[in-house]
Amino acid sequence: MTDVLESRTQGTAEARFRAAKAASGALATATTAQKNRGLEAIADALLARSAEVIAANADDLAAAEQNGLSAGLIDRLTLDERRVAALADAVLAIARLADPIGDVVRGSTLQNGLQLTQVRVPFGVVGAIYEARPNVTVDITAIALKSGNAVVLRGGTAAQHSNAALVAVIQDALASVGLPADAVQTIDEFGREGAAALMRARGLVDLLVPRGSAGLITSVVEESTVPVIETGAGVVHVFLDESADVEMATSIVLNAKTQRVAVCNAAETLLVHASAAERLLPPVLEALRAAGVTLHADDATRALVPDLVPATEDDWAAEYYSMDLAVAVVDDLDAAMAHIATWSTHHTESIVTESLRNAERFLAEVDSAVVMVNASTRFTDGGEFGFGAEVGISTQKLHARGPMGLAELTSTKWLVRGTGQVRG
Repeated sequence: MTDVLESRTQGTAEARFRAAKAASGALATATTAQKNRGLEAIADALLARSAEVIAANADDLAAAEQNGLSAGLIDRLTLDERRVAALADAVLAIARLADPIGDVVRGSTLQNGLQLTQVRVPFGVVGAIYEARPNVTVDITAIALKSGNAVVLRGGTAAQHSNAALVAVIQDALASVGLPADAVQTIDEFGREGAAALMRARGLVDLLVPRGSAGLITSVVEESTVPVIETGAGVVHVFLDESADVEMATSIVLNAKTQRVAVCNAAETLLVHASAAERLLPPVLEALRAAGVTLHADDATRALVPDLVPATEDDWAAEYYSMDLAVAVVDDLDAAMAHIATWSTHHTESIVTESLRNAERFLAEVDSAVVMVNASTRFTDGGEFGFGAEVGISTQKLHARGPMGLAELTSTKWLVRGTGQVRG
């Protein structure tokens, strides 16, 4: 293991990219035990210095209130003792996971005797651009380190104090166990210019993951010269089929919408089969309204349940991040899937049904990263899937799709072992 790099604070964004690139070499060859010691040190430091992190977070929260951030964004921004302890637990959970580096994907021996082996290797330097989510600072860092990657973080102005405190804790923890502190960099202080530089850092940064609003993700995808994995935007649907059990439907929809609203796997649109609308809509919508949800409904829904907000076309495309839900009655399963195909961001969709045939059709025909039967959309999560924390929920089809854990932050290379063979 190389010595800890002396300089943690470089003068420019590019200098930090280069420092991360240099540090990535040490991480790529670190043993699982060395990486786990680093993660354990980070978890211990988060707990030991939680007061420092929470005090920095208080500065961000004060600015957020002054700047009029929504309640959902402020919830995502907030750190307290319980949430910091949960971050430490998540880091330890990642330390306990199997290390993917060196795993054999496939291999063979050719007729000429050459032995081929495809193995998992780190990307090198992973960049992340995200908004008002200090938990992401820790989650992405921990997954990157365990998978042998350095990381460059652009966490946004709203969380700048929180992120700076977290990165300082992480860098000190890595240095304490002989890992390079420069493996974790933040460029928040460079603002939008730093984000633009990160998107143009091809050759220094190997992969870029944006997390946040649809606008942020689109901007990164369109402007970046660094390869990007799209994540996050979640216009998520729950469809109540004609055979749906009313108690199950109510429980799933309530959880999907209200358990935590400011997350990408929260439900945004409820679709109900026309033949079951009279049976299902009144009790389900009554429960939602009792929980404080504002319902934006089409004409067929408002004919059954009056005094709802009339839905507009904008509601079908809305990712509310709030206690709002769009509701529509659809003719049948085909109409539900057509609505989803039109308006979904290909994140998560769920059907509530007693029909095995309809369940299997929904699973097979809906084109989203995660498709569910009789379950809350809130389960689309790296932790819930057993991956520890997650880098994000990938909504594209290249390399990674759905919750991104350790394996999704690896590439592969081919190892060829010969005994003097030459090609004729």
